[in-house]
Amino acid sequence: MNENKPKLEQNQRDEPMSLLSRSLTTGLVGGILWSIIGVIMYYFNFSEVAPKSYLIRTWTRAEWSDSWLGHVLSILGAGLLSVAVALVYYGLFKKMKSMWVGILFGVVLWAVIFLILQPIFAHIPSFLELNSYTMVSSICLFILYGTFIGYSISYDYEDTKLKEASEQDAAN
Repeated sequence: MNENKPKLEQNQRDEPMSLLSRSLTTGLVGGILWSIIGVIMYYFNFSEVAPKSYLIRTWTRAEWSDSWLGHVLSILGAGLLSVAVALVYYGLFKKMKSMWVGILFGVVLWAVIFLILQPIFAHIPSFLELNSYTMVSSICLFILYGTFIGYSISYDYEDTKLKEASEQDAAN
């Protein structure tokens, strides 16, 4: 008798997002969140480098790129680039349980941007020209970003494995 009744929408279970899609969402949120904090650090003079310095001002010198619109577009651009960064972390380090992997990942990202790719970004001073508070604050920002991305993805991976194992045990 109950088999003929249609299933109510509130009784249907949604398919959970895959681990990869949750990791990419983590990358988007992390990029937006930490670039907003980077803009705040720039605004309060903790850093002489804002996200727009390497995302917008490198490619255009238009007046709008120095306004709030430049900051908003650079925050959105950082979110999109962070999806790619999260994909790299997902592919290489998702099985690593340690928070230190995320910290090291953040330091490596900082080194890539400020040491290796710096000649591409005309509005970022060279490593030797950076003042000490910019170095310290930007390294800390990238460490926090790397920890956020790394720990979120690794935790999600371990949590998914535990759920799958408990479902298999319940099925047996």
